[in-house]
Amino acid sequence: MEDAIELVFVPGPAVGHLVPAVETAKLLLQTNPHLSITFLLNKMPFAPQARVNSIIDSLIADVDPADKRLKFKLLLQDLVLDLQNPGFPDGKSIRDQWISTLLSEARDCVNELIIQNARRRLAGFVVDIFFTDVMDVADEFGVPTYVLYVAGAATLGLHLHFQSLKDHHHGTLDEFIKEDYLNVPTYINPFPVNLLPTFVLNTTDGILDYAKQFRRAKGIIANTFFDLEPYALQSLSKDKTIPPVYPVGPVLNLNVRTPQQSHDQIFQWLDDQPPSSVVFLCFGSTGTFPEPQVKEIAYALERSGQRFLWALRKQPSPGSSSVVLTEYTNLEEILPEGFLEKTKSIGKIIGWTPQSAVLAHPAVGGFVSHCGWNSILESCWFGVPIGTWPMSAEQPENAFQLVREIGMAVEIKMDYRTDLRDAKMNNIPIVPEIVSANEIEIGITNLMDHSIAKSIRIKAKEVKEKSRKALEEGGSCFNAIESFIENVMNNLN
Repeated sequence: MEDAIELVFVPGPAVGHLVPAVETAKLLLQTNPHLSITFLLNKMPFAPQARVNSIIDSLIADVDPADKRLKFKLLLQDLVLDLQNPGFPDGKSIRDQWISTLLSEARDCVNELIIQNARRRLAGFVVDIFFTDVMDVADEFGVPTYVLYVAGAATLGLHLHFQSLKDHHHGTLDEFIKEDYLNVPTYINPFPVNLLPTFVLNTTDGILDYAKQFRRAKGIIANTFFDLEPYALQSLSKDKTIPPVYPVGPVLNLNVRTPQQSHDQIFQWLDDQPPSSVVFLCFGSTGTFPEPQVKEIAYALERSGQRFLWALRKQPSPGSSSVVLTEYTNLEEILPEGFLEKTKSIGKIIGWTPQSAVLAHPAVGGFVSHCGWNSILESCWFGVPIGTWPMSAEQPENAFQLVREIGMAVEIKMDYRTDLRDAKMNNIPIVPEIVSANEIEIGITNLMDHSIAKSIRIKAKEVKEKSRKALEEGGSCFNAIESFIENVMNNLN
């Protein structure tokens, strides 16, 4: 009889990290009946996010007591951090104290699991990219660690490439980022330096050092699929300093809960629109714009004459530590005068919306997106071409990949970002330039004009078909999962 084994998942407390982790675990459980998985969850103690906290609460509340193969345990319930006094007597930062407490509780929880499940062998840890510290706990238990990388293979390659450059050049990357373009192994085309993600631009906070820990892992699970990134995945497989990469995607959560009444109105409106006629604008769970930029988007939509569905939410108040976005109670306070009246026959403005359900609707023909990886995979799944407008982190890099490498997107902006900071001005955020209504209008027209965008629509349809084949029996997703499980079994002590 095959060994009953247990994996311990330690996901990141953010929607874009937690949801793929849970869905990946479900795929693994479907493949191997002898596998059990325990999640060690934690809520972010600083900059709390209402939505991810709600997801965590739901996961714990909805667990089936009879299901012994998938369990959720909440750590750090009693952790209180003084955000007004980020320094601690022992010199630890807020994150240091958070991680130290997390490791201690994770260690205790796994000890308890081993005692309770004597017939099940601990096979390893699967950790989020920002929780590689947990590798030390895995070492204490004598089991391997696997990294769950929730972005794409090209991004993984860039991350590892720059970590290697930093190590070989004594911690500095200045000579590289002065160039206009760089050759990165996981990209076919030269990569523009101005689109480098923030973890490369910031070499002082140790973010690149996470990648060094990736190399300690026995394997890396990536939320992508072979036919989306064949060049990048082949490049990674040739580098023997990188652990095996398992492309188990597209990992998606398409089980949207029953819409609220306001959501019913969204779909009623979409039902009345012609097929592929609506451009959907949505910028992720934290994407917002200042009033001048909102007005430029509105002018562009009005001038373009395109039917639109726009997810518009309010920025947190200045000085607020909250990252929770709210909806406008009066849209006229932010939009140009007369905009709502002029566009009432072709457009609809909404707050939060079930993005995947909207992308699945036949009326939606284009998606103006912040280019978060989960949003990209949803667009791939439904075959919706993208207009790129990245906001932060690796999103400019994703935008480049969509436009130049994959070919299923048009550029609205590629180098827009809200997370850059000026080191010469006490780390003050750099306010991005306003994208003009003219630029936005041209991008939306190029996205929605079927004669102009013929090639990207053909490509989006091809990617849709390939994404679904990846999840079929014998597809790249299931092949990757079988290889991963084989790796886990081969590394059992």
